[in-house]
Formats: sequence, structure tokens, C-alpha cells
Amino acid sequence: LIALGGAIGTGLFYGSSESIALAGPSILLAYLVGGFAIFMIVRALSEMSVEDPKAGAFSYYATRYWSKRAGFISGWNYWFNYILVSMVELSVVGQIRKLLVPRRFRHGVSAAVFLVIICAANLLGVSKFGEFEFWFAIIKIVAVIAMIVGGLAVIIFALPTASGIKRALPTGSP
Repeated sequence: LIALGGAIGTGLFYGSSESIALAGPSILLAYLVGGFAIFMIVRALSEMSVEDPKAGAFSYYATRYWSKRAGFISGWNYWFNYILVSMVELSVVGQIRKLLVPRRFRHGVSAAVFLVIICAANLLGVSKFGEFEFWFAIIKIVAVIAMIVGGLAVIIFALPTASGIKRALPTGSP
């Protein structure tokens, strides 16, 4: 659950709406192609992990099977990616907080508060951190399932949408 919850980030909830609005249903093709590429990379990484189980993952295997430079770049790229993703997620927390709590707070204040909460959860120890991650993963998974069920309900029952369209399928008349 922790790995699945880690894969579900704010990009799925906040960032995909813009992609879906631009591309429509064809975004599924892009997600399938991207998902297949990621699946193949993770599959190759798992094969290497079985063959040579060492800590370090990407950077270790890049160093071992490619070069020291590739391992160095891979390790720093991984670190930079997580720092960048963390900052983006804290920014999105500010956006979501603004929707839920209409008080006037600066984004920096809400981001700082959540950063302190996340750091405190990390400093409590591995068992407490694992417990937090488990419950947050459950919340994310339930939210994704609820969105899928909600989307299917809109399509099946032809519920009205924000754009005012009441029919999910065209009737054949202009």
C-alpha cells in the first residue's frame, strides 16, 4: 500500500485535470504509453534487483552496468526530482486549502505548516511513519475509486455536468 500510495500523487488529482481538459479521452492513450514505458523500466529494475540485491537502486545499477557518471547523474536526478515534487505538492496543498478554507492565508504559510507536519511524521520513527503512509495511501486509493465510480455514474446516468451537457452520448441530431 505504501508503494501504491506513493505512486498516487497530487499530479493525479490536480495536474491530470488540465491534461484531460486539453486532450479529452485521447489522454488514455498517452497514459497507456507512459504506463507501459514505466512498467518496462520497473520490470528491468526488478530483474536487476533479483540478480544483484544491493541498496541504491537506480544510481547503483547505473554505476554498475553503465558508468560512474551515469550513476552520479542518476542519483542526483532522483534527489532533485523528489525535492521538486515535494515543493510542487506543497504548492498544490495551498491551492486545495484555498478551495476548502476561504480564509486569507498566504500559500507560504499553509505550505510551511504542512511541511512541518510532514517532517514531524518523518521524525517520529519508522513505525509511525509507516503507519501514517499506510493510512494516507488508503485515503488516496479510496479517493481514486470514488472518482472512478463518480465518473461512471455521470456517464451511465447522464447526469448534468458543470458545462451543462446532460447527455453523455450524442443523439444524432445537431
